[in-house]
Amino acid sequence: MATLEKELQAMGLPKQLATFESGNEMAAMAAAQINYHLMGYFPITPSTEVAQYLDQMKARGEHTIKLIAADGEHGSAGICYGAAVTGARVFNATSANGLMYMLEQLPVQSGTRFPMVMNLVTRSISGPLDIRGDHSDLYFALNTGWVILTAGTPQAVYDMNIMALKIAEHSKVRLPVIVAYDGFFTSHQKRKVNYFKDRKVVQNFVGECPTNYHFARDPKKPVTIGAHMNGDDLLNNHFQQSEAMYAAGEVFKEVAEQYKKISGREYPVLDLYGMEDAEVALFLLNSAAESAKDVVDQLRAKGIKAGVISPNIIRPFPSEQIRDALKNIKALLVGERADSYGANGPNLTHEVKSALQEDKENQTLVLSRVFGLGGKDFFADDATKFFEMTLDAKEKGYVEKAFDYYGHVPGEVENVLKPVIEPQSGDAFKTGLIEVNQDEETKKLKVKIPPLRALTTKPKRLASGHGACPGCGIFPGLELFFKGIEGDVVVLFQTGCAYVVTTAYPHSSHKQTMIHNLFQNGPATLSGTLEAFLELKERGEVPVSDDVTYVMITGDGGMDIGMGSAIGTALRNHKLIMLEYDNEGYMNTGSQMSYSTPLGHMTSTTNVGKAQQGKAFHHKDTAQIMASTNIPYVFTGTEAFPQDLIKKAAKAQWYAQNVGTVYGKILITCPLNWKSEERFGQTIMEAAVNSCFFPLYEVEQGETTITYNPEDKKKRIPLADWLAYMGKTKHLLKEENKPMLDEFGKEIEARWQRLKAKHENPLL
Repeated sequence: MATLEKELQAMGLPKQLATFESGNEMAAMAAAQINYHLMGYFPITPSTEVAQYLDQMKARGEHTIKLIAADGEHGSAGICYGAAVTGARVFNATSANGLMYMLEQLPVQSGTRFPMVMNLVTRSISGPLDIRGDHSDLYFALNTGWVILTAGTPQAVYDMNIMALKIAEHSKVRLPVIVAYDGFFTSHQKRKVNYFKDRKVVQNFVGECPTNYHFARDPKKPVTIGAHMNGDDLLNNHFQQSEAMYAAGEVFKEVAEQYKKISGREYPVLDLYGMEDAEVALFLLNSAAESAKDVVDQLRAKGIKAGVISPNIIRPFPSEQIRDALKNIKALLVGERADSYGANGPNLTHEVKSALQEDKENQTLVLSRVFGLGGKDFFADDATKFFEMTLDAKEKGYVEKAFDYYGHVPGEVENVLKPVIEPQSGDAFKTGLIEVNQDEETKKLKVKIPPLRALTTKPKRLASGHGACPGCGIFPGLELFFKGIEGDVVVLFQTGCAYVVTTAYPHSSHKQTMIHNLFQNGPATLSGTLEAFLELKERGEVPVSDDVTYVMITGDGGMDIGMGSAIGTALRNHKLIMLEYDNEGYMNTGSQMSYSTPLGHMTSTTNVGKAQQGKAFHHKDTAQIMASTNIPYVFTGTEAFPQDLIKKAAKAQWYAQNVGTVYGKILITCPLNWKSEERFGQTIMEAAVNSCFFPLYEVEQGETTITYNPEDKKKRIPLADWLAYMGKTKHLLKEENKPMLDEFGKEIEARWQRLKAKHENPLL
């Protein structure tokens, strides 16, 4: 019998298995064992894996959680709230800007007192963009009214996810709960973890799902949820919510004690290490506290009474326990992976100081240091330096510098950023070889382009040296498009592969002005840039330049979360181009499903297994959605048909400079995530067009024209011929999946026939 099993048996505890897993894997494991009713989610690094693991388990039939991929984090929060009001058990996971985007929804959930559990895999928030772990997102959650547990290890992630639901649903609490753990430090690093072999142990612990509440689950028993309140009513509501939050602190202790009885693991309000007689101490959250414990052992071996305090819950803030822990501490350093700009110390520093004020006899000197931002590692040497600061304050009897950053370095003039390549002006991009004229009668554009070899002298807009994957179709597609654009461009890249691989500070592959903003706001941002330029130009405050073209570039994922901004920009008809490169997934975060992923295609969140066969619904037709806004020009294109794409780019520039908004969608390859051979990039693009999955057409001033018809060219191929090139779709060619393939084919044919009807009838 294994050692673990013998120990558990001796203590009379349920069977547990030992594994070696990460925090994200254990969050998913806990959720699967609980078997939540629903998870609404949106991919964002480093929390994305939680949904991925759950989808893999779902494909294997290991749980029955309804997984709903939202259009963005704001949508995922709405999905979760909508499910919670029915009394369903609800789960979510997010990070960084994802939390920020859903922030508006969080007080709605807590203010109306509907439980759920959300894992916050902490990460630096923009800007500038950084995907490594710190607590700048967590601190925005402190005032949302959610109970917040903190987990420093994968073991704690598993355990606290189980405890969190029981706390959330407790009759004295009825509040949503966040389980926060460090991105990449805890989320991805594997450590030994024990978990219950039988999920019934977990389900028995959390108990039956409560039903005796104000739920919208029975139409025969109508309820009103979220009624508008004024004055006294709102004050009373928030008072009750405040009381429930403080009650959650006591409930946490009860649940932790109950959990100890079945697991053998203890989670006190404060994790106190070496604090029994400590004179100097560090106050640290999560993984940093784990790193500092070794230093405590080293210092104590030298006779220095050092300790570490790490809370397991920070909402409600454990003021009473902190006062007790700090009664004999001479100097305390509060280290935080976030700042509260201008407040002379981050949030927890002030909360610790506030707790100590209520103890008139306490003379603890408190230092505050911001460290580890953007995932900067915290090593034992760093903990040693923190202790040295506390020892210095203890010896002097005062704090020389109460608040400071730790780990920052001064810049040196000789290291100022120097461009690797010289930026290029619009003159370098003017060939005079492209002619665009408007027909006086039809008002349509006629474009004349030279042979492609004549345009090869035109410089690339992006320099070589970017970090794209081998075979990536983004840059051939973008560069081909830019061959049709003459003169200067100002380009905004939404977050995505094209942005990330071209702008890793301190380097940039962009030869002309590039701006970045997040997925959901690129079109609006560029419209502001454009309109401000025009106003500055009108006032004579900038040099006159009439040939600048403004281009917003996004992936298909950006056109999920950013669709609202794109439609708003189109309806305002700003003179700019929105260009979508579609590789059929959220590739920057690891090939999750996007709404442009076709039916049946395998991604990391639409896995293939006995319980599911890839994506369960059809892909979004972005070009048709944007055409419905009545902008002057919409087009589709691909590098496999270069003349067609260059002509459309030239048209796009003319319309953007003279009439208004343009929208273009180009299909590009992603060999890594399509599981295709790099050499087949152009072949796959041609097959996508010739199978009519990705038809080439334009909508010019409301009239649709098919610019390449594979039927007229006698080149139309079966859908299966295109799918056969990609590993992500080969399961669709199996006999058992023929019904799904047939459904996919019928949808493609229906869209193709509608497009032909529009081509033949200008009024459609």
